[in-house]
Amino acid sequence: MIPQRSSHIRSYVLRQGRISNAQQRCLDTLLPIYGIPYLSQSLDLENVFGRAATKILEIGFGMGETTAAIAQSHPQNDYLALEVHTPGVGSLLKQIEESGLKNIRIIQHDAVEVLRDMLADNVLDGVHIFFPDPWHKARHNKRRLIQPSFVAQLVKKIKPGGYIHVATDWQDYAEQVLAVLSNEKSLENTAANYASRPTYRPLTKFEQRGLRLGHGVWDLVFKKPSQNP
Repeated sequence: MIPQRSSHIRSYVLRQGRISNAQQRCLDTLLPIYGIPYLSQSLDLENVFGRAATKILEIGFGMGETTAAIAQSHPQNDYLALEVHTPGVGSLLKQIEESGLKNIRIIQHDAVEVLRDMLADNVLDGVHIFFPDPWHKARHNKRRLIQPSFVAQLVKKIKPGGYIHVATDWQDYAEQVLAVLSNEKSLENTAANYASRPTYRPLTKFEQRGLRLGHGVWDLVFKKPSQNP
């Protein structure tokens, strides 16, 4: 018998979202070009992007506006973007087409399984996790993505000198993320507690509205120390 892989608590629920005609066209025509199918084998990221460059993993890109904006502003970097929801994938593909972006590839699959099965150790220069689902009800907190076991796995994939950047607008989640990242011995906080928003992370419309209403946003940036020569 082939042993079954252990299951994990998923940090998302697949919702039936409306897909526009434009998004469906992009899914049909562009996903075969910019999409990477999930396979239980390691990716060669330089081969995927066709060059040696800084490699950033974006986990849960939503409708893709932030990912597209960052990729457009930093053409020297390559972005591997993960999202499970089909309308968001179609939306990012549409933005890739409209902006002529060449430095984004998309995997529509569970981030935990992509980390486990598709990424070798020490291949990422950075990881962006912007506004993950807060699962704000206490009984659902176990579904939050940022858990010690997930971070321990993530750290293995990051090169020495690389970073993890998490942003959330839920204070309770921010406190949990701070505790989890602080307890990971392979990481160092770049700030006393929370970091100032790095200039590469653009403000979303949702975030701007929240700030006008007095809502907080917390950025956390932790680095994996460089190895000693």
